Amino acid sequence: MVLMTKLYKLKHNKYFLAAKLICLAAFPLWLISIPKTSFDDHSQTLCLFTLLTDIECYGCGLTRACIRLINLDFVGAWNFNKVSFIVFPILCFLLLQEFIVTSKKFLKLINLK
Repeated sequence: MVLMTKLYKLKHNKYFLAAKLICLAAFPLWLISIPKTSFDDHSQTLCLFTLLTDIECYGCGLTRACIRLINLDFVGAWNFNKVSFIVFPILCFLLLQEFIVTSKKFLKLINLK
């Protein structure tokens, strides 16, 4: 019970919300600044499924494809993973939704005091 109240207080702390907003705003900017070829070396994989079976899973190449989509290289993204055209817009929507919810909480806390 004590842990729940500490988490509640942390999530409703204006400094925590400000830091979260900064991170949510900086993350897309950081992704845009990454060169699209920085993840192309896939000789070393972290995918447990691929390591155990030597077969690429449905998620293999998804990070590289999303980086390509950010850089507007649609052909490269299609070649790495076709699922990225479904996953990437969903991720963008969820990031934007979290930014809006957090900014509303932050503005509500600032206006109360």
